Amino acid sequence: MNATFPSNDLGAVIEADRAHLWHHLIQHKTFETVDPKIIVEGKGMRVWDATGKEHLDGVSGGVWTVNVGYGRESIADAVRDQLVKMNYFANSAGSIPGALFAQKLIEKMPGMSRVYYSNSGSEANEKAYKMIRQIAHKRYGGKKNKILYRERDYHGTTITCLASGGQEERAAQYGPFTPGFIPVPHCLAYRSENGNDADFGVQAARAIEDVILREGPDTIGGLVLEPITAGGGVITPPEGYWETVQEICTKYDILLHIDEVVCGIGRTGTWFGYQHYGVKPDFVTMAKGVASGYAAIACTVTTEAVFDMFKDASDPMGYFRDISTFGGCTAGPAAALENMRIIEDEKLLDNTVAMGDYLNGKLLELMDKHGCIGDVRGKGLFAGAELVADRDSKEPLAEKLCQAIVADCMGQGVIIGMTNRSIPGYNNTLCLSPALIATTDDLDHITDAIDKALGNVVG
Repeated sequence: MNATFPSNDLGAVIEADRAHLWHHLIQHKTFETVDPKIIVEGKGMRVWDATGKEHLDGVSGGVWTVNVGYGRESIADAVRDQLVKMNYFANSAGSIPGALFAQKLIEKMPGMSRVYYSNSGSEANEKAYKMIRQIAHKRYGGKKNKILYRERDYHGTTITCLASGGQEERAAQYGPFTPGFIPVPHCLAYRSENGNDADFGVQAARAIEDVILREGPDTIGGLVLEPITAGGGVITPPEGYWETVQEICTKYDILLHIDEVVCGIGRTGTWFGYQHYGVKPDFVTMAKGVASGYAAIACTVTTEAVFDMFKDASDPMGYFRDISTFGGCTAGPAAALENMRIIEDEKLLDNTVAMGDYLNGKLLELMDKHGCIGDVRGKGLFAGAELVADRDSKEPLAEKLCQAIVADCMGQGVIIGMTNRSIPGYNNTLCLSPALIATTDDLDHITDAIDKALGNVVG
């Protein structure tokens, strides 16, 4: 594939970008001496930048989104056809793709019932928080309004979502925050003094109960957790953790909100990450992989019991008084329907399980070879390798060295990720989330690049 521009166009694009675009998560001082990277084309798991250089994408669009890969004409066609027929109407009315995708989605989520559309994961989580707060007023006189969140988890970039996030560096300089969000301890066995205990998962969940008892159970309305912590280090929950969390939420009448923005729609080998653990949530939020980045869509999914709490004609303020403007855009559900069809027809959940096992094996081989890999974690095509300066002490590898490893892979034409400006002193986990279409050759290419980068940077 040739993705180069004519030289005159390329220069104009780069200068327009440099002069006018404000990139995400980038220190723009860099662009005084280095050209911004511009990605111009993608096919399968590969993308090409404006210079024509090919890259194998090991993180599905940089932020765990392009689950079915690039260049899917059938999704683009579905979006185009829908937009010509009916592009938008406020979601106070319905649409054909909106109704059909909601039905299709609920078929994959036994126990869940209702879908509320918005346009980003942050917004989807805000909707759930608002629902929990409104329920507190409707049922508990406003008292049961606190929401618990877990250290290292991430739930979005708005002020309220940062208030509910367990990543200090993400939140730095953006306070003061929305009150009423209370942290609970993380469940990373590798970084816990009790991580070798057979019942560590139960202990980690009981630490949540300790916070509930300290704050007062009658003040806690919700608990928000990622099924597998993503940007906080790809943390898979230890055995017994989720079962105990469910028991605790039931005991204290706490609504359980599972944030599937990263894990949802096949990333871990099931439709949703929580489905590995037999959990019955009250809320499930999702975005990223719902339409594989072909259109903006996010969903806040609830049980019928939650939905029924807002069906109260006697109270003029009792319904969910919320709107998401672009929750009414039909492109999202049209793309999501075709995205889900591809996953089903191409048996990509099965591929994710098989390729996830293969990737895990390759990372364990690297761990045997490189002493700087302290821990390998993950599920399906969602993996992390925590890097250390010393295995015995578990001292984290310096963040600059981790960044150099990512940069070395980029120089080889392989894109990987890492925990980035999130957890002070612990931004030391390499993150992989290749598209669900990944093959063994793709995974060999990715892990070979990491192998070489580790040798070049760490030795």
